[in-house]
Amino acid sequence: MRYRWFAALAGAVMLCTVCFGCAKTAAETTETAPADQPQTEEVEILNYTAPAKGDTIVRMTVKDYGDVTLRLFPELLPKACENFTELAKSGYYDELIFHRVIESFMIQGGDPKGDGTGGASIWGEKFDGGSSPQLIHVPGALAYANSAGTATDGSQFYIVTGDAVTEDSLSTIAEQGGLTFPSQAKTLYYQNGGTPWLDGGNYTVFGQVIDGLDVVYAISHVEVGENDKPKKAVYIEKMTVEQYDGSPVRFYKSDYSGLE
Repeated sequence: MRYRWFAALAGAVMLCTVCFGCAKTAAETTETAPADQPQTEEVEILNYTAPAKGDTIVRMTVKDYGDVTLRLFPELLPKACENFTELAKSGYYDELIFHRVIESFMIQGGDPKGDGTGGASIWGEKFDGGSSPQLIHVPGALAYANSAGTATDGSQFYIVTGDAVTEDSLSTIAEQGGLTFPSQAKTLYYQNGGTPWLDGGNYTVFGQVIDGLDVVYAISHVEVGENDKPKKAVYIEKMTVEQYDGSPVRFYKSDYSGLE
């Protein structure tokens, strides 16, 4: 188990030209990282915080699987959230597939071509969704897939599943990737797992699953073929933009039977 993140990282590098673009891998950043890393800025991590009643949420219905409810963070990343909600309102995501699924890593969708090469923002081109150190790649994190950093965000998105993270593995990720992790981020990764090597500002994490993580994990276990595409298509039946009614949230794998 302790080395499974290396396999997932290798998968991420192999998919760089389609799934996550040409951003630097951990091995590449090692050569350019300064010898003395700056002190870690202690920021509050907001992934696992509940929305306020009346906040905008997005409900994604996956055919044959169920609903996934997503909290967005427009106060941190307004442009990223505007793009996602407006695409959802327009029906852009309806009937699209999850075209790439990698167990213990992530599920990816939002491409009308269905092969990882398509998609556009509401502005008709790529855009810079930005990033926030307050949002990290824990299970259930929602982020844009890109081709060369946040300036190439479009419509494609991924939801993290991830694997276990130990103190040793996080230390190695930090050393090889030139990354620093706030203490709260470390605690959340140790408790919940995730994909911490994707932190650092190259990807726009702009939302979090607040219910339906079991649906995400069920999708993550489907049988896949070439290019990690599910052999049996997994469709987003529809996305709706709603107001949060104050219902209980379920962030953690421990909130669902069978996910721990």
